[in-house]
Amino acid sequence: MVQTPISSHILYPDSDGKPIAENTLQYRWIVRLVTNLKQLLKEQVAFVAGDLLWYPVRVERPPAPCQAPDAMVVWGRPDGDRGSYKQWEEDNIAPQVVFEILSPSNTMIEMAAKQNFYAQYGVLEMVFYDPQSHNFWGLHRATAQDSLNFIQSQDLPWISPLLNIRFELSADGLAVYHPDGELFKEPGELYEERDKAQQERDKAFAKLRELGIDPETL
Repeated sequence: MVQTPISSHILYPDSDGKPIAENTLQYRWIVRLVTNLKQLLKEQVAFVAGDLLWYPVRVERPPAPCQAPDAMVVWGRPDGDRGSYKQWEEDNIAPQVVFEILSPSNTMIEMAAKQNFYAQYGVLEMVFYDPQSHNFWGLHRATAQDSLNFIQSQDLPWISPLLNIRFELSADGLAVYHPDGELFKEPGELYEERDKAQQERDKAFAKLRELGIDPETL
């Protein structure tokens, strides 16, 4: 008997039906990570996403293996909108870095399953952080064929080999720093800086035009 092919949206749905976050603290962390990572990698060919389903392999019948990291970075893939990240449509490039921000309902069994999934499908760095308990751990390796090295709270400060960002832990919780030493900012702060830079650029261009110089020719 000939079986009817199953449609792509059934095999690879764009939603797992779960909320992005369970509380405002977790949500702020996810948005802060995604926004700052996009800013960090804006000059590189890199795709940064938050809470996007990643399907590493094609299947003929559901369920398809998948996870939705709270934040993920994929070098070698252009930025842009996607309903989900289907790896076989992305030059078969797996996310190299993933972040998980824990909520009160998350269990260690669930996190262990995520670790195993990420390890199996080629992630090179994974970071886990509970913003309420301040529990932090991570795993990293140079290639997908290598064994994972474990990082825990007492190993901080730690610098990500791939992102070159620094993680530090204090009584107030985790702090993440850009390679230049700047603290990861709230999204509103980044937008304010961007607006200020644009205003300064507009003023400079206006001054050049007053002097009879076309800034587009410079």
